[in-house]
Amino acid sequence: MSRWALGIDLGGTAIKAAIVDEKRGILADRRVPTDTASGPEGIVVQLAEIIHDLYLLASETMDPAKCAGIGLGAPGAVNAGTGTLSYPPNLPGWSVVPLRDNLEHYLRQHNELSIPVFIDNDANAAALGEALYGAGREFRDFLLVTLGTGVGGGIILGRKLYRGPSGTAGEVGFMIIDFEGSSIHSGIKGTLESLIGKKSIVELARRMIEASSSGSSVGRFCDNDYAKLSPRHLEHAAKEGDAVSLALWNRIGSMLGTGLANVVALMDIRKFVIGGGISGAGSLIFDPALDQLRLSTLPSMHDGLELVPALLGNKAGMYGAAALCFG
Repeated sequence: MSRWALGIDLGGTAIKAAIVDEKRGILADRRVPTDTASGPEGIVVQLAEIIHDLYLLASETMDPAKCAGIGLGAPGAVNAGTGTLSYPPNLPGWSVVPLRDNLEHYLRQHNELSIPVFIDNDANAAALGEALYGAGREFRDFLLVTLGTGVGGGIILGRKLYRGPSGTAGEVGFMIIDFEGSSIHSGIKGTLESLIGKKSIVELARRMIEASSSGSSVGRFCDNDYAKLSPRHLEHAAKEGDAVSLALWNRIGSMLGTGLANVVALMDIRKFVIGGGISGAGSLIFDPALDQLRLSTLPSMHDGLELVPALLGNKAGMYGAAALCFG
């Protein structure tokens, strides 16, 4: 019988958790809204409840002795060695929290579970998930980029997760693309996230629509209520030939490609796995990103360049969190 673990993806909106068999993958999963108002203590209780429920479910058919642990992917700066989570952007009111130790202690005291907890950044966990179970299985080295509300990243080198000395490697959203630009994220001008995060895409689209002399068909996808405008509306409009939407995605893809070119130049990584909700635009963003990547790198760096879509969707974090336990 193979080993198994519980993989948990802690987000600002939801907590997703799964029973993951090392060989068979996800066997069962759960999703509950994150009670952000309850603070670190309340979320530890939430995590413990879902862990307890899934552990009891798994123990009905699986050997508890084969449980490799509990893996947890969390937003923000994570020190995997000390188990601390620092200032997670989507969990208001948190500072530096010893999340691993707090969760292990609560499980022992209240649920009589003495199981090791392994914690890492959520994008790192997703990268590990794609490396072992998804689109990165054939790559020795690659960068996972997640495009959604923000822009995250995780680095796989030699089939292993690379965290850097302080655990913050892979934060591609903080790469500077336009240091004199007006876009600001976390007080820093011109970051990749400030340019192609979900909110920024929508804001750019509104400006482009207003400036267009020929108009745009985007309005009929959002009932002409631009307060409701989303990247999905822009995707649909582009696929029907709307010139403004096509130009927008070309610009977004080009900015992504510029960021990836910096990674190629710095680390000689040639493979990129692109995930997150924004990546659903597919070739609308992949094609201009690859074109710009080639334009922004030397010909000697072009061999092996590849952008591929992530395969695991919103389950990548759960897969990767469990993989933290398998070593």
